[in-house]
Amino acid sequence: MSINWIIAIAAITIVGGLATQVAAFKPYLRKMPFVAFLLGISSGFPLTLLLATMTFWLSKVGIDKSAIGFAIGLTTPYTLKFLWAPLVDKLPIPFLTKAFGQRRGWLFFIQGLLFFALWQLGNSQPENGLALFAFWAIIVAFLSATQDIVIDAYRIEILSDEEIAHGTAMNQFGYRTGNLIAGVGTVWLASNEGMNYGWALAYGLTGFCVIPAALGALYAGTGTFVERHARIAGQSFLAWLRETVVNPFREFLGRDGAFLILLFVLIYKVGDAMGQGMLNPMIVELGFTDTEFIAANKLVGFWALILGSAMGAPFIAWLGMGRALVFSGLMMMFSNVMFMILAAIGHNTFMLGLAVGTENFTSGIGLTVFVTYLSGLSSLAYTATQFALLSSFAAVGRTWLAAPAGIIANGMGWIGFWGFTILVAVPGMALLWVLWNRGFIVDTVRQASTEDDGHENQNLEEGKKA
Repeated sequence: MSINWIIAIAAITIVGGLATQVAAFKPYLRKMPFVAFLLGISSGFPLTLLLATMTFWLSKVGIDKSAIGFAIGLTTPYTLKFLWAPLVDKLPIPFLTKAFGQRRGWLFFIQGLLFFALWQLGNSQPENGLALFAFWAIIVAFLSATQDIVIDAYRIEILSDEEIAHGTAMNQFGYRTGNLIAGVGTVWLASNEGMNYGWALAYGLTGFCVIPAALGALYAGTGTFVERHARIAGQSFLAWLRETVVNPFREFLGRDGAFLILLFVLIYKVGDAMGQGMLNPMIVELGFTDTEFIAANKLVGFWALILGSAMGAPFIAWLGMGRALVFSGLMMMFSNVMFMILAAIGHNTFMLGLAVGTENFTSGIGLTVFVTYLSGLSSLAYTATQFALLSSFAAVGRTWLAAPAGIIANGMGWIGFWGFTILVAVPGMALLWVLWNRGFIVDTVRQASTEDDGHENQNLEEGKKA
């Protein structure tokens, strides 16, 4: 039995044992958190193909790391998805919506297009010029961002208040499983040290990761809240437009502290995003082989992340949302010290595994806490639009604010660069402290849900009158 299977069995045994014995872990065994896991697989793999795997691919074919840093900007659709989220939230797809429901109809439609676009991206040959590569990368980013709109809304709507934190953690399990498949798996399929299929076939085969979400959606059904929020019968066009486009933003921006919350979401993970964008180019530059890269992620990083994600929901239950955000943010911030040490030591497989394991464990906790916080801010009346708005602001930090990472790494060297990523995280932590002290972060998980039924009834009445 390989060491990977031993680690897998040990991790599953630990998590399974905790789930059956400790009350804070028991919701992991329910149906809808499992569906959230399947949704996460399909949500997680495209962005990895556009970030981590893409930067590894471009480094391998000789693209300069300054260009690689700005290539991250090709994921701009993730920052703009709130613009078309209202249509995804309310506009029916002919035949598919009637057959499968609003969320599942959109999901199946987008996944078919995404699968095709991934094959084209794999065939784009960036070593011969970046134009075609950039075109298909943007198309994949647009379709992936749209899939995320659907999946995030569907996930929030099928999970009960008691399940939302655990379902978010399970979604992160799945998301990171998708990351692993699209990162380690795609590299293994393409690499000379793996299957040697080449990048075109590797990207195409990874496209089959759309299947778990499709199966999960068929298993879960339409969900409790989806259909009553999807369409409002008897509305005029103006009333429909107001309900679809205006009201989601008006409701959110009318809350106390809304603009401070958006600013926090924008800058909270900039340092982490810079580090993730430049990690693979550093690994290539330090001389690690493809096999060493795969081993560090498969044997250490993935299981550290699973353990960290499993701790996310109990972390919130034990500390409350405010403290959980603070402590997880600090852990993610200082985990980059390990990469400073790796950059100073150079080619050392033990240090690579330790750094990757530390970063993935802290990220597992931090991302579960952060996404649960964002999920709680999304009103069930406008789930897709409001979560898209929040995640779009987070994506701006991940893309354009982090885009100069390659230039900074060139100018400061790897040790200075990782030190810089720690400093960049300070403003986000300071703003978090301000939000918490001003009472804009409370310890309930789903903050907006208690008002949704009354708000929805009001919207229905407005639609009928119009």
